[in-house]
Amino acid sequence: MAATSSLFSLPSLRLLAPTSAPASRFRTLAAKRSAVSADTAGGGGRGGGGLLSVLDRAMADEEEYRLARAQVERRGVEVEGYAIEGVSVGGHETCVTVPSLNVAFDIGRGPLFAVSQDYLFITHAHLDHIGGLPMYVATRGLYNLKPPVVFVPPCIKDDVEELLQIHRRMSQVDLKVELVALDLGETYEIRNDLVARPFETHHAIPSQGYVIYSVRRKLKKQYAHLKGTQIMKMKQSGAEITDTILYPEVAFTGDTKSDFILDPRNADALRAKVLITEATFLDDQIDVDHAREHGHMHLSEIMEHSHWFRNKAIVLTHFSNRYSLEDIRQAVSRLQPKLSSKVVALTEGFKSDYR
Repeated sequence: MAATSSLFSLPSLRLLAPTSAPASRFRTLAAKRSAVSADTAGGGGRGGGGLLSVLDRAMADEEEYRLARAQVERRGVEVEGYAIEGVSVGGHETCVTVPSLNVAFDIGRGPLFAVSQDYLFITHAHLDHIGGLPMYVATRGLYNLKPPVVFVPPCIKDDVEELLQIHRRMSQVDLKVELVALDLGETYEIRNDLVARPFETHHAIPSQGYVIYSVRRKLKKQYAHLKGTQIMKMKQSGAEITDTILYPEVAFTGDTKSDFILDPRNADALRAKVLITEATFLDDQIDVDHAREHGHMHLSEIMEHSHWFRNKAIVLTHFSNRYSLEDIRQAVSRLQPKLSSKVVALTEGFKSDYR
């Protein structure tokens, strides 16, 4: 089809020594028990309460370990009724999917979890965001899935088509795909109740984000007083009795500087039910100037502009691989309460002390 004009907050957990098996955890608990016993013998305890104290601590530590492991092992997040799966490690790979909408944003190295999504939105041409495109298309063909629809910024469409042609010649495989150059101000109908529009972002190379809208129809105000039978007769006569209203559901920025936040034309991205955006740098070791120089955002900028976000949930992605999962969790926990309550971090692919 041609284009037509037109976070829950991650809790801050204190770090435990890495344990690879239950036995090592129990050895740690045994050591604590010995320490408490010695303390009790020296008069620092409360007599027979020492053993109960050890057991209480053991149960608390085991529960903390279980919760931390759950954070490490989870695959994706669920916010505002949307399951979001993906991996996004700055400079390495970014691919995020929203299966209920049948869409993927960027394609990273072509992960298998993205193959089932029929619509792929590419934000820009850096390899960690587009490198897996030929593999994505080829794998769908291998599974006899219909050719995907791939959206790209208009300025890179010819290059992307040439890239696919090169792979067709080398592999002698017919990579079937509908490639759509979707420009700012254009709308694409994904299905009769879902459309997509791009918006401007500010990266080191040409880039754009995307908003997915649900399409709803509302009775025109002038007909609100009519009875059901009257409305039905008007509808049967062919009269247009409803207004079409677009509700921004999910917005994805890809890589960008914070400038996109201040652009009034991007209001829909900032009021979408879910905003998926980047926070490449988290601490003072890398300052805002460095982030901006490379076309990225610093977490402090998100805090600075927090009053602009009207989203119900914000999914942060694209953290630098210099950070561990615990670094990310602790950084998010330092956000303002009003902001942190709706922020979740996508941490698949990051190292943790609990692995």
